Amino acid sequence: MSNIVKRHVGFGMLYSLLLLAGLAVLYIIDFPMDDWKDIWTKHESNVPFLVAAPLFVLFSGAILGLFSGLYWRKRWLQATREMESIREGQQPLKKRSFSLTELQQTWAELERLQTYMNEQAKLAQKLTNERVIDREEEVQRIVSEERNRLARELHDSVSQELFAASMLISALTESEEEETALFKALKQLEAMVQQSQLEMRALLLHLRPAALKGKTVQEGMELLLEDLRAKVPLSIDWELDTFPVEKGIEDQLFRIVQESVSNTLRHAKAESLSIKLLQRDSFIILLVADDGIGFEMGTEQPGAYGLQNMKERAAEIGAHLRVVSVPKQGTRLEVRVPMLDREEEEA
Repeated sequence: MSNIVKRHVGFGMLYSLLLLAGLAVLYIIDFPMDDWKDIWTKHESNVPFLVAAPLFVLFSGAILGLFSGLYWRKRWLQATREMESIREGQQPLKKRSFSLTELQQTWAELERLQTYMNEQAKLAQKLTNERVIDREEEVQRIVSEERNRLARELHDSVSQELFAASMLISALTESEEEETALFKALKQLEAMVQQSQLEMRALLLHLRPAALKGKTVQEGMELLLEDLRAKVPLSIDWELDTFPVEKGIEDQLFRIVQESVSNTLRHAKAESLSIKLLQRDSFIILLVADDGIGFEMGTEQPGAYGLQNMKERAAEIGAHLRVVSVPKQGTRLEVRVPMLDREEEEA
């Protein structure tokens, strides 16, 4: 038996004895007894009245205290469970009605406490999320600055040295007679330097991708491809339909084009590259195709990381990205972006 029940039983018995004593005193004062021996001689079921009366009162007080203790024990356990649920952040308190005003007030205080703790939890989560977002933005800023720094250093050092080496080899090749061993070696070296230049430009494009900066995706793609056509020994052609594209979709499509061009320059060993941006029915379609070495579908290829990036960017705008590649025949990338009506999207 819990302490609450024990205390109520004890208080019930004590209260009953005190009540009996008080009533006895009042009775004796109002009705004085001539002979006190009558208290012992009077019997109730063969038990002296002086013994039976206290026993009956004590039993009644104990029963009353037991029921009272059980009731309050139940209420106490209920309040304890609710406090535990509040502490653990579980289900909200259920609406309850009590006959006693004190219990009703206590329950209202518990509800207010839970509301306060929920608000504190929401505030803590909000602050945590804001800190995480700020931390991620700071990391992205640092990474972007470091990538730009590396790109500048590579462009100012390695890229310039490769260009100088290419010019020197070209000059040596022109002064050497054809069909000689040195001429063939210089040609091989020239091809290696040119391939290194291609990979360097692709790496610079990956490290420091150009931004649209207020231009449309068509304008950004045209500037990018014209710049590449002037710098790389690769036949590049493009077809860009003119139609409005939402800002978020523009940015992701432009990044996908940059990533695909970078992969082509680094891995495809292609001679030609074709890029199309079309609007067909309710879809924006981006097509990138090259005539490079291709790869076996389902196998790990050198540009797998870049391909994964493109898939993630396509998923962010609800697009479907598909890659088809055949060894020695080239690779074709297709991105289909659904164009949703504003009214339909808001509905």
